Amino acid sequence: MNNETTTTSKRSALLSYFSLFTSLSTLLCCALPSLVVLLGLGASAASTLSLMPWLVVLSRHKHWTFSVSGILIASSFVNTYYIAPRIRARQCRPDNPTTCEDASRLSKVLLWVSAAIYTVGFCVAYVLGPILTKLDVG
Repeated sequence: MNNETTTTSKRSALLSYFSLFTSLSTLLCCALPSLVVLLGLGASAASTLSLMPWLVVLSRHKHWTFSVSGILIASSFVNTYYIAPRIRARQCRPDNPTTCEDASRLSKVLLWVSAAIYTVGFCVAYVLGPILTKLDVG
């Protein structure tokens, strides 16, 4: 495997891991506490926030958290589906073409898991509140 292909695979994996980490942080800071309170487990949310006070800081800056996470996930999509295949097409060995796909499979799985977690966190943090407010008023 060529050095450029290895570098691309490492960059793709790194972007996927950062995307997963930031999407998990959006889920922990904003979505999970809201969902726990919605289910009537407010004491559990309070004890979790007292155990992990850094979640309050993330929650106060949720716009930044979601923005950075969205940018990382979007750049990971661009890298995984646009940049990496072009480089792999030039660098893969003709005698064993599956070696290039093995490294990208894990990156694609992590990317889609990150996107799903981000979507759930975004919906709970930004969409669920206004919907419940309109239902409560009506």
